[in-house]
This record gives sequence, C-alpha cells and structure tokens, in this order.
Amino acid sequence: MKLIELKDIYKTYNLGEIDVPVLKGVSLTVSQGEFVALMGTSGSGKTTLMNILGCLDRPTSGEYWLEGRDTTGLSSDDRALLRNQKLGFVFQTFNLLPRTSALENVIMPLSYNGVNLSDQEARQRAEDLLRRVGLGERLDHEPSQLSGGQQQRVAIARALVNRPSVLFADEPTGNLDSKTSEEVLELFKQLNEEGVTIILVTHDANVARVAKRIIRIHDGMVQADEPAPGVIAPEPAPEAEGEAGRRPARGLSHLRWLLRTALHGLRRNVMRAALTTLGIIIGVAAVIAMMEIGRGSSSAIQKTIESMGANNLMVRAGTASSGGVSFGAGTVMTLTPQDAEAILRECPAVKAAAPVVRARTQVIYGNRNWVPVFIYGTTPAYLEVREWPLAEGESFSEQDVRNASKVALLGQRLVRELFQDEPPLGKEVRVNNVSFKVVGILSPKGANMMGIDQDDILLAPWTAIKYRVAGSSMTDANQSAQASSSDATSQKVNTLNQLYPTTKLKLYPEQSAAQLANNPQPVRFTNVDQILAAARSTSEIPNAIQQMTQLLRERHRIRPGEPDDFNIRDMTEMTKALSSTADMMTKLLLVVALISLVVGGVGIMNIMLVSVTERTREIGLRMAVGAWSRDILQHFLAESVLLCFCGGIAGILVGRGISLLVTALLRWPTEMSLEAILAAFAVSVTVGIIFGYYPAWKASRLDPITALRYE
Repeated sequence: MKLIELKDIYKTYNLGEIDVPVLKGVSLTVSQGEFVALMGTSGSGKTTLMNILGCLDRPTSGEYWLEGRDTTGLSSDDRALLRNQKLGFVFQTFNLLPRTSALENVIMPLSYNGVNLSDQEARQRAEDLLRRVGLGERLDHEPSQLSGGQQQRVAIARALVNRPSVLFADEPTGNLDSKTSEEVLELFKQLNEEGVTIILVTHDANVARVAKRIIRIHDGMVQADEPAPGVIAPEPAPEAEGEAGRRPARGLSHLRWLLRTALHGLRRNVMRAALTTLGIIIGVAAVIAMMEIGRGSSSAIQKTIESMGANNLMVRAGTASSGGVSFGAGTVMTLTPQDAEAILRECPAVKAAAPVVRARTQVIYGNRNWVPVFIYGTTPAYLEVREWPLAEGESFSEQDVRNASKVALLGQRLVRELFQDEPPLGKEVRVNNVSFKVVGILSPKGANMMGIDQDDILLAPWTAIKYRVAGSSMTDANQSAQASSSDATSQKVNTLNQLYPTTKLKLYPEQSAAQLANNPQPVRFTNVDQILAAARSTSEIPNAIQQMTQLLRERHRIRPGEPDDFNIRDMTEMTKALSSTADMMTKLLLVVALISLVVGGVGIMNIMLVSVTERTREIGLRMAVGAWSRDILQHFLAESVLLCFCGGIAGILVGRGISLLVTALLRWPTEMSLEAILAAFAVSVTVGIIFGYYPAWKASRLDPITALRYE
C-alpha cells in the first residue's frame, strides 16, 4: 500500500529579493512498513524534503499524498492533526523540554491527540515506552541529568507514544558516539520489524546501510532510489485510501493538563514569575485597601448623618414682615403643639413628631455653671425622633409635660462640665434661677456635620421651658447674659428691691413675679419654635413632606396661591452632598488603584513576550508533535491567567492586611467589602486575559519549522 506519494515537489525560499530553490521536482513513493534512508550531503535538500513529508513545511508546488489524502491544501490545524495521529519525529538535537522529566516529555504529545486518556493511562503508556528503550530507571530524570544517547531514547519514546504510521528521524546519530549510535539504529530496526514505517535522514553511508532502501538526494533532486545492499526490493502493495480522523472533543483531563503545564512552565523561573506578579499583587491590594478605606469613610459619614437624624424633618415658623422690613425666621407665630399631634395622627409617612421650644441661658450646679449649646423644651417623642436612647435614668413623661414639671435630661458634655465625677441623677440644676431635677442622662452622640457637639444639651418638658425659663417665643440670645447687662435684675423673680408698689393701689393686688412663674396660666393660643418629625424611612421623606405641607396649610387656613407661613427642612440634600463626595473620593482612589493594575498587566505582557521569544523552539516542538494553534494560544494564555490568579490571591491577602493595619495603627475607619474583593480578583484575571492574549496569539501564529530552527 502506498503510504506516501510525492508528485513533482518544488520548494523555493524567498530571501528578500532573492529566490533560493531547494527542491526541484522531487517525485517518490513510500510503502507501508518500509525503512527508507534519505541520504545526501549538507545542503542537498534532504532535511527540507523530510520537513515536507512530516507536514512541518509546505511545498511551493506539487502534490503530497499521505495515505491517499492530498495534504498540500490542508489547513494548519489539519496538518497538526496529521502530525499528531500519523507521524512521529526524532530530531538531531533531541528537542526535549528543559526542566521537565523524561516521563513528562514522553506524555506531552498525548495531550494534543484529543483522546481522553486518564492521567494513569497516559503515564502507563509513557512508562512502557521508556522501559522499552532502556530508561525504566530514569523516568523522573530531567534532560540535563541524561546523556546524549539517553536523551535520544527519550525522543524516540516521545515519537512513538501516539503510535504513528511513519517515524521520521533527522540525523538521529549525529550527536552520539559510535556505540550509542549502534544501539539507537538497532532500536530503529526492531521498530521497523514490528511494522513501523521509518524515514531516516542522514549523510552517513554507514547509517544509511541500516535502512532497506536508500534515496539519494543531490541539489534538490532524487539522484538515485535503490535498495540497500543485500536487500530485495519489496513488491508494491495494492493501494488503499485512508483519512486522518477528526480530533475528538476534549474533556477535563485536557484542562487539568493545561493548568499543570502552565504551572510547570512558570516554575521554570520562579523569581521572574514572582516579580511579574508583584505588579498585580500591588494593584489588587491597592484596590481592596482603597475600597475598604473609602467604604469605612462612607460608613462613618453615614453614621454621622444618622446621628443627626437622616430621616428627620424640621418644621420652622415662617418670616413676618411689615413695611418691607423682614423680622427674620420664626417671627410668624403659627406653629403649635397641636400641629405636632395632628402631623403624627394624620400623616402616614411620619412615625414620630415632637414640638420644640428653644432657650439659651446659663445652667448652674453648685459653684459650677455652663451655657449649653442646646436647651430644648419638648415631649418624650423627641427621643424617638432623634433615635436617642438614655444612658442612665428615665425620660420625663407626657404627664410632666402637662404639669410643666421641672425635670430635665442632660447630655454627656453638660454632665462633664457641671458634675465632673459626681453622679448627676437626682441632683438639681438651676436654669435661669429655676431648679430642675435631673432624671436621666442621654447616651453620647458626638458632633454633627457642622462640628457642633450634640451632647451639649438639656431637654425638659416644653411647658416648663416656655413658661418658667424662656417666657417668650424662640430666642437664641443668652438670657442670663441679657439679665445681667442692665437693671433687668430688678425685675427678676426673688428680687427684693420692690417690696411695696409705688403705683396707685388697686382693689385686688396683682400677682408677684414669683407667683406668675410658679403658677402659669393656660392661654388659648400657645406657639412653639419648631416641630421635629421623623419619616418612617429615608425613601418616605418626599411623601412625608407632601403630607405635612398639605396638613399645615389646612390647619393654618392658607388659601391656594398664598405662601406658606412655615418651611420644612430635611437632611436629604446634605446627605446626598456628603454621600456623593464620599463616593467621588472612593472612585478616585479606585481609579488610582486600577492604574497600578494596568501597570501590572503591562509587566505581564512584557514578560510573556520575553517568554515566547525564549521558548520559540519549544513552541515549534509542540506544534511538531500535533499542537494546534489554539493549543499554543491556550497554553500561554493559561500561564498569563495563572500569574494573575496567584497575584490576585496574594493581593487580596495583602490588601486585607493593609486595611487591618490602617485600622489598628492610624485608627481610620475601614470596612470589609466582599464586592471589592470579588471585583479586584475578577479584574486581575481579566488583566491576565487581556494582556496575555497578544503574546499567546503571537506564539500561536508561529510556523513550526521556523520555530524549530530558531536560535
């Protein structure tokens, strides 16, 4: 049977503007089971002819039939399939993978044949072949640990592992001593006797005599085709057509091999791989650390906003004016405690509401005094609106509000200033010379976004503050300071400089200032300075504002088209502004961190390009044993992704460590972000794919014969 048939093969190399003809109309046939020697001097074209026969190179013109199939028009992948399933190669320079055991070198072609052999089956087949060539005791030895003859035996075992129809040997004894050469040639004779077709390329007549047929090549043409001395020419066998099978689908075994091979490739130069991943490690760590610091800052800002009441709504009285003169905010006295009750009752989007009367005066305890930032008269609902729990004691009640009881809640700052180390519960403080009993201590709340200490506060029933302390509507002035600035002291409670009236006598004496202060009379209309309400959630704030506006306009009898005599303020705009600022800073930090990832990706591309250049001969070897272009692409891409994968894992650990150190040493707020970790890891793998694709693609586009000849 005709296994190989060449018809008028020409091969011309183009060296710039010069054409160099190498083969000039070569025609020959090789039958199944033959042992053929292609013999000629150096430069005669015998190696080029072998490369064409082995589908490593293409003829310029002519036809090449292998098992009845024309190979000249096949694609590169189809030719790779033929090399893997039908052809085996033994190279003069052995072409073994460095830093790879003899066993792994022999197993390598099995990964490209598409046969889903298990790891154990592939290992067993390779071990059997190595034992057959006399290397059963050197399975785990690397090429540097083997002699030239042993390396050639490994190359022979590798060529036979896929059970090819034709075995090509290019000067197989060129680098061997005479004794080792005889052993290798004897092995070829045994293989031929077992039915393997062998085509041997040599310039040595002694080596050629081992073959059963000698084809002499001279100046690119067949000079002679004769049987070896003492060998009778075989009868031609009947022709039969054959066709290389299609490549079977690959399974998980190929994926495992791909990852194992990529890891082995990186392990050849551990230091370079580690330095390459350093850019990815820094990038991923920076992304995670910056995101966690940014997220911690955002959470801290959010907590500050929540401490002020993120869903709080403040209803303030409007501005009165007369003759074009505005009297300022709060001068329209239209807000009442009943408005607060109506808001809570008739506005579904509001969960709590409290009226507030403000004062500003001195608080005295013993020989210590302090003017707090906030003195608020309100109801127990204020604590619910502000979500402000008590640290000690208990709150005043609605009954205390109705009775204008002189009880108070103190903030932490006020407690420190007045009581220092003394327990404040049950003690009395004087507010504008009115004694208030301390019944509770508020939990610490800290400063608000304006830097004002929220713990510098006194809360009491609004009736007590309005009627006993303020005596008028909202005022921001320090009333104790006002009282001491003039003769106002002569009009204060407990003063004794007006024991007797100087005006004309009346039938019934008027009440003294002390009697008026101690017995407030209810009036028909009582205004408050503001109403503080809380929406059920941040998303309900617009609904709450709409409902409150409609209700207050109805209660205040404001006609359509007339302006409101109140205004409602919320924290939404301030919250959005601060949140957007925090988000902007986080994104800015993220962009800076991503730049380092890109830099790391460029480093990976650079190293992979260097790796492709260094391993050009390895790429040619893999293609020679049947690797498709996509196999080479996947192989180098897997190395790139594996680099980024390992760098991503290390970067996650380093980033978390940096975040913890920042919290421990600098006391900056940080918060673990699973999204940031997953995103950074995904980006690192993506960087590996993007920046590793070009070097991998470049490797896959190499021509096998050019790669094998690369120096």
